Amino acid sequence: MKNEKKDAGNLTVSVIIPVYKPDDKFPKLLRMLEKQTCSFERLIIMNTEKQYWKKEWEELVSKMEVHHIRREEFDHGGTRAQAANMCTSDILVYFTQDAVPADEYVIENLIKAFENPKTGAAYGRQLPAKDCQIAERYTREFNYPKTGRVKSKEDLPVLGIKTFFCSNVCAAYRRDLYEKLGGFITHTIFNEDMIYAGNLVMAGYSVAYQADARVIHSHNYGNMQQFRRNFDLAVSQADHPEVFAGIRSESEGIRLVKNTALYLWKIHKPWLIPGMIVKSGFKFMGYRTGKRYQCLPRKVVLWCTMNPSYWTDEK
Repeated sequence: MKNEKKDAGNLTVSVIIPVYKPDDKFPKLLRMLEKQTCSFERLIIMNTEKQYWKKEWEELVSKMEVHHIRREEFDHGGTRAQAANMCTSDILVYFTQDAVPADEYVIENLIKAFENPKTGAAYGRQLPAKDCQIAERYTREFNYPKTGRVKSKEDLPVLGIKTFFCSNVCAAYRRDLYEKLGGFITHTIFNEDMIYAGNLVMAGYSVAYQADARVIHSHNYGNMQQFRRNFDLAVSQADHPEVFAGIRSESEGIRLVKNTALYLWKIHKPWLIPGMIVKSGFKFMGYRTGKRYQCLPRKVVLWCTMNPSYWTDEK
């Protein structure tokens, strides 16, 4: 029997998904959106390059509207902000194209966070896919534990940069506050979610981690992919010292390495520890290199980044 749709109390909801060359996870995501218990006003798809869009996807979920853009127009922050500007809903819910809701309650559980008037953003729990590697499974558990929490400025001394952590893989934002604070930065290499969450926290609001809003989402990145991802992460932080300057960050990565090694030992797979340490070294090198990207020749930067199109416009 099909679930009866619930409204969100007095809140209205729009769902936004940027899309580019999606794989088979995308139609699964759409089918799960159609099953959600919480109703939404609109589903806005920001699709990059029209030739990669399949018309039959539009039959999988109601209230869908598709906006096509060219690849050179896409920006991690700008494209999401463009979609937000189309909305009048109280709550903006974002997914990535490969984040498949684990059940029909994801949106309902996400927006429960906004019962607290000081909460400006909420993000969900990311579960590993079936093909997820063992060390990455532990990383999912480390970053997305079973217990939720609300984070505010008072948590900075203990949590450091994790106070600002928020992921647009599955996240929701209070639109009036989003507009008040200027929304997502419209030109960023990525990490638009944490940049906004940092501004949100420093303005005196909170970010909620909703552990019961669960999506299946993981990647098996290789060493160089991790290097380039962390390079771009560090670039985003270096470009926004107003958010990240003076915030403790690298100690969290060290703690993850130690905990992962201990976990692999406990499950009697110590032979995986050297590879995990090597991959962690690539992450660290990428991060440290990205922090100093302004000192690097342009050719080196283009080799290091996952997002070469970001560098086509002079900043």
